[in-house]
Amino acid sequence: MKKHWKLFAAINILGLIILSLNVLNAQSVSKEKTMESMVLANKYFMEKWPDVGQIIITDKPRPSNIWTRGVYYEGLMALYKLKPDSSYLDYALRWGEFHKWGLRDGINTRNGDNQCCGQTYIDLYLMNRYKEERIKDIKACIDSTLVTDKIDDWNWIDALQMAMPVYARLGFIYDDKSYFERMNEMYLYTKLKHGTSGLYSITDHLWWRDKDFVPPYKEPNGENCYWSRGNGWVVAALVRTLEFLPKNSKYRKEYSNTLKEMFEALVPLQRTDGFWNVSLKDPTNFGGKEVTGTALFVYGMAWGINNGLISKNQYKPVVMKAWNALISESLHPDGFLGYVQGTGKQPKDSQPVGYDNVPNFEDFGLGCFLLAGSEVYKMSKAMDPKSKEPKAEKGSKPDKSSKGKKVHKK
Repeated sequence: MKKHWKLFAAINILGLIILSLNVLNAQSVSKEKTMESMVLANKYFMEKWPDVGQIIITDKPRPSNIWTRGVYYEGLMALYKLKPDSSYLDYALRWGEFHKWGLRDGINTRNGDNQCCGQTYIDLYLMNRYKEERIKDIKACIDSTLVTDKIDDWNWIDALQMAMPVYARLGFIYDDKSYFERMNEMYLYTKLKHGTSGLYSITDHLWWRDKDFVPPYKEPNGENCYWSRGNGWVVAALVRTLEFLPKNSKYRKEYSNTLKEMFEALVPLQRTDGFWNVSLKDPTNFGGKEVTGTALFVYGMAWGINNGLISKNQYKPVVMKAWNALISESLHPDGFLGYVQGTGKQPKDSQPVGYDNVPNFEDFGLGCFLLAGSEVYKMSKAMDPKSKEPKAEKGSKPDKSSKGKKVHKK
């Protein structure tokens, strides 16, 4: 009898393994399909916006170096690292040159949204360190924040993604701890001080978008309000900061642990179709497929797998389920991305979200999609994470000895 039970148990275990593999295989996407999807989506956008300096007109005119376009170029640079198409590099360089590598509102701005473009300016500088004009204004802007005592700038969580990676990149380039120190001070103020006692829930391991959404504010179903894309911005901020943080940095543990806590909280909130709702805890509050939050979670989890932060066995099925949903259900045959929630700060903003609905800004959703795809591609190709620095421009040699002077707080 015991032998029969052992045989029965073994058969059941084997069956579960086969079933799991079949589910995973059904959701898997080839690296070729992933690249094809990224190229298609990007082609649609570049053809629609051939003029990199064209004013963006929605409810009002805005310059093309605002945060929405900055996020797109983050995604384009990620794509370029995997597919070094000269048209991608040219598109990014023309954008920076059009704006004279400047920021909206100039070098005295402290608004993280205005600093977002600096991430791509810096990445392009890293490709050719002789081109110091690419980094001059963003460095001057961030340096001006180091000589004051003000650390409460990031009072909405989106700002973490817009600005934190800029500080990290400058700290890396100039080997200057003051950038990392100030960045961490500002991050902790957001996490622990803004709102009533910080914008991060130590129980739910998710973030309130800003002070307006901390308790007693509740969603219609009585749950806390955790906006999907807002939490996605935090994921992206921590990933893009960790990429440039020294391996022995005392801040690495904080950022890594927060990411892991967030991932654990996000997995059970994933929809059966692979997406995440705009309201993470209330599926009845404008629930449905949404690209930006989902793509940012895919980006972070896939990066975590590729860099050994989280378990591949545990998280790859989650990532592939979501990525498969993104490319099969939101990507149109012509490259347009549906199910993108436009700008806002909460679930009800920029509604309705649908397959054929065009958001007020198409750029940042694509940036999120390209960031996600870039890490899924690395994962599917079993690539080891490469150098922080993009491939150097053709005909140039990055000046590895180029180090700036340290800027210390007074």
